[in-house]
Amino acid sequence: MHVREGERRIESIAGDVRKALGDAALQAQFALIVGAKNAIVSESQLRTYECDGLLGYRVRPQIVVLPGSTEEVAACVKLARELNLPVVPRGAGTGLSGGSLPSEGSVVIGLSRMKKILEVDLPNRVARVQPGVINLDITRALEGDGWYYAPDPSSQSVCTIGGNVAENSGGAHCLKYGFTVNHVLGLTLVLPDGEVVQLGSRAGEPDALGYDLVGVVVGSEGMTGIVTEVLVRVLRTAARTQTLFATFPSTDEAGDAVSRIIGAGIVPAAIEMCDQLAIEAIVKATGVDWPLDVGALLLMDVDGVDAEVEETAARAYDHLRAAGALVIRAPRDEAERALAWKGRKSAFAAMGRISPNYHVQDGVIPRKDIAPVLREIAALGANAGLRIANVFHAGDGNLHPLVLYDGRIPGQEQIAELVAGEILRVCLRYGGSVTGEHGVGHDKACYLGEQFNADDLETMQMVRAAFDPERRFNPEKVFPTPRLCGDKPGAYVAHPAEVSGEAGRG
Repeated sequence: MHVREGERRIESIAGDVRKALGDAALQAQFALIVGAKNAIVSESQLRTYECDGLLGYRVRPQIVVLPGSTEEVAACVKLARELNLPVVPRGAGTGLSGGSLPSEGSVVIGLSRMKKILEVDLPNRVARVQPGVINLDITRALEGDGWYYAPDPSSQSVCTIGGNVAENSGGAHCLKYGFTVNHVLGLTLVLPDGEVVQLGSRAGEPDALGYDLVGVVVGSEGMTGIVTEVLVRVLRTAARTQTLFATFPSTDEAGDAVSRIIGAGIVPAAIEMCDQLAIEAIVKATGVDWPLDVGALLLMDVDGVDAEVEETAARAYDHLRAAGALVIRAPRDEAERALAWKGRKSAFAAMGRISPNYHVQDGVIPRKDIAPVLREIAALGANAGLRIANVFHAGDGNLHPLVLYDGRIPGQEQIAELVAGEILRVCLRYGGSVTGEHGVGHDKACYLGEQFNADDLETMQMVRAAFDPERRFNPEKVFPTPRLCGDKPGAYVAHPAEVSGEAGRG
């Protein structure tokens, strides 16, 4: 109860501070730390930071600051604390769940200026980077020596490592190589009181003794502190990678193929699935020569040494054929392979070729249930009068349905959002999760209480409060407050039943 009261007090006092301090005075205080051009208060510039990749929700922050070092981040956090202002960390703003959506009256601390690869230590297989480094830039810096950074979200050419840490990002090849949490060995973290701490490994040495605090911070969605340096594990590029492309009459056969392959103990580097609507969009956007008269396709990578690749690809081929594949083929050369993966990784943006607007969902189901779940998702779309495309990480059951709509039609955006929410409920009914790699953020907070009970959520809050007792960092995210999906973001107003002690905030 102490924590909740503290959070409400911060929100209330923040409003008083905003009244007492004009924008110019606020800007002047932060400018002493980061410089005037990196303390943003003009309305036109603040609009850039009103939302992230979840475009349907926008909140203008009080100020945006762009520090250039750990010391400046810590000083900004301390000043925000003195002024009782909530803090919202922000990476590249590519997140799809509203994780960096500003709170009312907040200070957004953007990390875009901290974009240096500080150190590469190949003998110890690590690299130390700042949070604003673009994911793909690590691999670009290492590929000449035959090394790479494994997590590869589809946005890897624009998203940053800091955001990847916040969301525990995955990508197509996390089936074999794991998520961000499996590749972060150490962190420099600015706590909500401005203290700078070092967590985990400092230079790539074996796991430090004690609690896995790095594992707690990775995926905490900016609620435990601000990461200012990341020690990442880097891997040797595989001696060989073989890509297989298989088409199927429908998603039923494609889903069966995935179950057969994984059930046989085969671990490809990646298995991605696209349904007919996704294929249509990708072909229009990228020019890949994928057939338009099939119901689904699988794009699969197997990698390793030559003998391993030969054996794994041959076994996978047999299972693809047994599941009813229409065509199975390999790319003719590296250029064709690269184009195929470009098509897959451009899938979300490609939806613009077939629909004015779309809502991306992210949920997880058991692999064996891919076919029935996709049928239920199709039925939800049909009942709502909307089309739904599916392009996703089939190997680990991480769905990404794209609910297509036309925002110019009154009410259709709201219908699409409701359908996306019902998709999460389908995932939960099959024993899955409300998120695989996009995080909970603002978008799915109201569904977290359907996956976890009150005791679970309270325990999670206690862990969060160990880092941030006043819940000053990224408030209003992840946890189901407000409870209802129809509630609007903004400063929290306690319900009378809460004030009277008859109800909790959950």
